[in-house]
Amino acid sequence: MRRWEMDGIGRHHLRLRDVDIPEPAPGEILVRVSAVSLNYRDKMVIETGRGLDLRFPFTPGSDLAGTVARVGENVTRFEVGERVISTFTPDWRDGTRGGSARTPSYRTLGGFYPGVLAEYVSLSEEWFVSAPDTVSAEQASTLPCAGVTAWFALVERGRVHAGETVLVEGTGGVSLFGIQIAKAHGARVIVSGSAAKLDRARALGADDVVDRQDPDWVSTIYSLTGDHGADHVLEIVGGAHLGAAVEVAAVGGRIHQIGALEGFEISAPAMPLMLKDVVIHGIGTGHRRALEDLVAAVDRVGMTPTVDQVYPMSELPAALDHLDRGPFGKLVVEVAGGG
Repeated sequence: MRRWEMDGIGRHHLRLRDVDIPEPAPGEILVRVSAVSLNYRDKMVIETGRGLDLRFPFTPGSDLAGTVARVGENVTRFEVGERVISTFTPDWRDGTRGGSARTPSYRTLGGFYPGVLAEYVSLSEEWFVSAPDTVSAEQASTLPCAGVTAWFALVERGRVHAGETVLVEGTGGVSLFGIQIAKAHGARVIVSGSAAKLDRARALGADDVVDRQDPDWVSTIYSLTGDHGADHVLEIVGGAHLGAAVEVAAVGGRIHQIGALEGFEISAPAMPLMLKDVVIHGIGTGHRRALEDLVAAVDRVGMTPTVDQVYPMSELPAALDHLDRGPFGKLVVEVAGGG
């Protein structure tokens, strides 16, 4: 089989190699990978290592959709032929994330654990959930990180409901899932993003759109909401932009801190944060049970993950270049044929 590997940090170390198909150990399933969805995080791991203790040769990628090809001894959750998707944080199955105050847990595929950019992977059956029935493998592969992050923020933690207003920042994978999830729960959605992409965001269900380069961005949100503000903010930017999220948040609103495009050191004015009783909730993807809930919702309400472009497995470097340019939705690598 073919597998992407790197022997050191940096894109120049990426190699597509021929290796043996692994044998599933007891409790493991061998999955024939159909598609792998890329996250900006994957690019960062490849180019900088992100401070992780990578074990070489290292395979990047975390989000796959595929089919069970073989099962090891004592496997009970899946059978040969079932369609599955991976879990981004495989040790986190429900409840509170593991770890401690000193060292919160961040054990992910394609980071702490080896990744999935390969034609076959053999991993614990506990690290997978059943794929949705109503979407393709390319679309299903976008759920393990981007999809579950938006779901975990708005549904699991935010309890979004009809009549609330959700401000979605940007038009990347998490943001576009946020639009569909919020609309499925009866919320009003405002999207702040690049002017060139706002018409496409409206076509996905956004009720209102705002050019994020508008110097009166905050005032525009006030006007659109009759000064109520946003009950939920999917905060993707980070850095000092958190301050703008606090300004536009409604009294009693929730800011779901997801991204850090402008830096991991975030800042905001304290007075409106306190006077408006705003909750800032850090979101680091979500657990397996939340992913199972999302899969059920995709099938039940007909959500369609947005895939900007699909690349052949051999063109991973071109897909990484596209990540630099900022896709509308998700980029997917087709590994062994979609479905």
